[in-house]
Amino acid sequence: MKKTALRFAAVAAVAFSFAGIASAQTNWDAAHPRRTEVNHRLANQNSRIHDEVREGDMSHVEAVALHKDDRQIRKEERLMASQNGGHITKQEQRTLNQQENNVSKQIGE
Repeated sequence: MKKTALRFAAVAAVAFSFAGIASAQTNWDAAHPRRTEVNHRLANQNSRIHDEVREGDMSHVEAVALHKDDRQIRKEERLMASQNGGHITKQEQRTLNQQENNVSKQIGE
C-alpha cells in the first residue's frame, strides 16, 4: 500500500511540474513587436559581423568580442522580457537599442 501511495505522489509531482512549465511558457511572447525589433537588429548585426570577417575587414578576435557583446544584449533582453510577462517596455527597448548602437558603430570601422 505504501509503494502505491509513493508512486502516486511521484506521478502527481511530475504532473504538477509539467503544468507549471506549460503555464510559464504561455506567458512568453517572443513575437512581441518591441522584442522582434530588438532581436531583428541583433540578427542583422550578427550578419554584418560575419560579412566583415569574410571580407577581411575585421579580425576573428574583433568578431568574437562583438558577438560576445551581442549575446549579452540578447541575454539582457530575455531577462527583461521574463520580468514583464513576455514583453519589454519602451524604456527597456530604448536601453537595448542604445547598447546595440554602440556595437553597431564598431562594425565596419
